[in-house]
Amino acid sequence: VQLQASGGGLAQPGDSLRLSCAASGTIYSSYVMGWFRQAPGKEREFVAAIRWRSNAKYYADSVKGRFAISRVNAENTVYLQMNNLEPEDTAVYYCGADTDYSGSVYGPEKYDYWGQGTLVTVSS
Repeated sequence: VQLQASGGGLAQPGDSLRLSCAASGTIYSSYVMGWFRQAPGKEREFVAAIRWRSNAKYYADSVKGRFAISRVNAENTVYLQMNNLEPEDTAVYYCGADTDYSGSVYGPEKYDYWGQGTLVTVSS
């Protein structure tokens, strides 16, 4: 499966952005789709994930209550709605696909496919 992330850009603190991750190829019910981010000089960190089969959703503590992950099956697309953005949210955001339903959703090493990343910059 190939993933194409889009929707990043420049935002001011408090603004909203919506990221999209479009998949070409089949997303099977066993998949977990996740969003990660990587700021300059830092490791890639978990942001949010959704299990395709159950629609169970997971969030990093730093984004709970501000970000929302969702999916549209017919479009093979995962969205990340980001509200009340903070400067600390500045990073390149990557979407990933984990083909193994079992196990943790939080580690980037578990994901098999990655999109190219989209830059989000939050600055006044």
